[in-house]
Amino acid sequence: MKALTRARFAGRDGVYAVFALDFGVDIRVGLLEADLGRVLMRRDGAYRLDRGWTVAPNGHEPGFEGRPRDGLAGFSCPPATLDEGEGIVTLRGERLRAEVSLDPFGIAWFRTGESEPFLQDRRTQAYFVSRQTHAFEHHMARDAGDRHYGLGDKTGPLDRTGRRFKIDAVDACGFDAETSDPLYKMIPFFIVAGAAGAHGVYYDNLATAEVDLGATLDNYHGLFRSYRADDGDLDAYILAGPTVPDVTRAFSRLTGGHAFNPKWTLGFATTSMAIADAPDAHARIADYMAQCAQHRIPCDSFHFGSGYTMIAGRRYAFNWNRDKFPDPEGTLQSLNDAGLHPVANLKPCLLDDHPRLAELQDRGGLVLDGQTGEPAVAQFWDGLGYHLDFTHPHGRAWWRAGMETALLDKGFVTVWNDNNEYEIWDEDAVCAGDGRPFPQALARPAQALLMTKLSRETQIAHAPGKRPYAITRGGPAGVWRYGQTWSGDNATAWKTLRFNLTQGLNMSLTGMFDIGHDVGGFHGPSPTPELLVRFVEFCSFWPRMVMNSWNSDGVTTLPWMYPEMIDPIRQAIRLRYRLAPYLYALMWRAALDDTPAVRPLFWDFPNDPDAVTTEDAFMLGPDLLVAPVLEEGARTRSVRLPANPGGWYLFHDGSHVEGGAHVTADAPLGRAPLFVRAGAMLPLGAATDRLHPAGDSVRELVVYGDPHEAAVALFDDDGDTAAWRTGEGLETRITLRRNGETAVLSAAAEGRYRPAWREIRVRGVGSRSLEIEAGRSTPLSLA
Repeated sequence: MKALTRARFAGRDGVYAVFALDFGVDIRVGLLEADLGRVLMRRDGAYRLDRGWTVAPNGHEPGFEGRPRDGLAGFSCPPATLDEGEGIVTLRGERLRAEVSLDPFGIAWFRTGESEPFLQDRRTQAYFVSRQTHAFEHHMARDAGDRHYGLGDKTGPLDRTGRRFKIDAVDACGFDAETSDPLYKMIPFFIVAGAAGAHGVYYDNLATAEVDLGATLDNYHGLFRSYRADDGDLDAYILAGPTVPDVTRAFSRLTGGHAFNPKWTLGFATTSMAIADAPDAHARIADYMAQCAQHRIPCDSFHFGSGYTMIAGRRYAFNWNRDKFPDPEGTLQSLNDAGLHPVANLKPCLLDDHPRLAELQDRGGLVLDGQTGEPAVAQFWDGLGYHLDFTHPHGRAWWRAGMETALLDKGFVTVWNDNNEYEIWDEDAVCAGDGRPFPQALARPAQALLMTKLSRETQIAHAPGKRPYAITRGGPAGVWRYGQTWSGDNATAWKTLRFNLTQGLNMSLTGMFDIGHDVGGFHGPSPTPELLVRFVEFCSFWPRMVMNSWNSDGVTTLPWMYPEMIDPIRQAIRLRYRLAPYLYALMWRAALDDTPAVRPLFWDFPNDPDAVTTEDAFMLGPDLLVAPVLEEGARTRSVRLPANPGGWYLFHDGSHVEGGAHVTADAPLGRAPLFVRAGAMLPLGAATDRLHPAGDSVRELVVYGDPHEAAVALFDDDGDTAAWRTGEGLETRITLRRNGETAVLSAAAEGRYRPAWREIRVRGVGSRSLEIEAGRSTPLSLA
């Protein structure tokens, strides 16, 4: 590696100040928004990869061919002044400035009105490039009190300080939620929070890399953190904050925001490899539907494992095994008729004896070995295979046709993109790049993003007017604008609960809002009865709730696998359905203004010092604090509640507890402690068997405590309209204002949708004398 320590100011180029360094390197520093800066490196006047797929500001979504790295579409590019001083060049905007030191070369970032930088390059050798490879490094100064969040689905504690992570993706089946690395997603974005507030750094580079958040100590350089990439371009976005929520929202906006999925996707779902792999798969699915009805387990979808594609024990995309499924349309129709939306597992690799392989070999559409021109060979399930190239027009067309004819036309509502980490380790692998080929190593996770984009677009064309629902396991930043994801193939263990919690919180802080965890654990021995119940309780509060298993003992994890636990499992799932109006409004809000539904306590209580260190509880929206049971044998749960005016209320019995103190709550099986913030107005529905808007005839509003003023916004629609932004839903804004001993409640509704419920029943918990009066402005009947 060669250190870049001296620079010459080379002038201004549009929004950028340009600096010439040694070894043919130039670095551009610019302000793209009032709170967003950028550092962009070129070598010998060119980029290693001149496009990207992850950045999509203000709805400027890249096409399959990618977004030009030099492109500024979607950015406001506010005015900025440029001043040259003695060895310092300053780029100054209204709210952000960058001070660039020429010798030693480094950049310090300041918010307007602050004398200390919130982010500063290491003063000793901050930038390195390799002259023998395309590797590079970026080193930043670190304060001893800094905390670090983000990086997507990485494992371990909430605060990532002191750890080193690989930016890579593998099929990490049965991963240890505390220590395993890497997992499925490649997202080099982190948040730094400390005495200088919070800021974020995102490297728009899709090559393998390493992020060091203080694992390395080197006496010559002081405390630092670093990013080292094996290939690609240094293209760093600086998000100024100054709070963690500011950074998360800004990163979500930078990468295109979040999809709003159909309402039924918030319901409970089940899948298992063992069911679709079984020789009597159709009968097992029929039995699953019957068992749901018999045990009164709410369920909204059934996800097919890839066993439906089998030929002689191997899996072949878009094939139907007619021995297991003599009548695929009939099987899928029975699920749809029962309200259990069928979802198909789909993998982007074709085995080397796939019966339709010639259709791609003849016209292109597979990732190729650039030396031989033949498809690049990769290890996959059941043997060797070739990966579809989603940067090739024919590959996309072939895949889309397969989705339509083999899956959607037969009755599936969507596909679940799985095993799409693209573990092609051939160093000569090449992607078509829509006519501009590039080495696969420069953008492996782009394939998963484009696979998910294509899935979404295919559904939109197949069912115009309906909201699509895409799912992916792998991908880079921005994949959330197309659909849902989850933490992956977790291990069946008590430890998994604790670290899936912090793993999920960091996924939320990274911009992934529609997330969850495999209920019961995916791989390992079957969960014990107690562990299964605690998994169900825990997962019932996350946006995605899918029971998924591939147990080493061959037993399928199902809600009724332990007859003595059916009641507590049913109780936990039904609570989720009761909370559905609240959860649906949170997911609407996530898509509307980039606010995650699940978040750490310090998101809502930034001034409570203990909230920062709480890693065993989480907020579900602004009003609910979930304290899941994480230890075997526990029947109570102790938690420190943040300070909140009026304290908190236990959801299950309405008892009041003080904020700012440790409390111990009863936690019998089937009931994770759930606390409601005093001052909240919590919308509830009925504990139904399906999330079916036409049958959603109950709406209740529970007011907790004696707030002087309170407000809540509900959102209802038919559950899958694509026109939810343009009036086809119903937003109901309810406000409460206290007038002496009387609370006056008013509501205003906007939108064309008319829900099945016709009145909102209101009751108070913890109120001395709550008397509700309907405001004259409301078009709703409030009782």
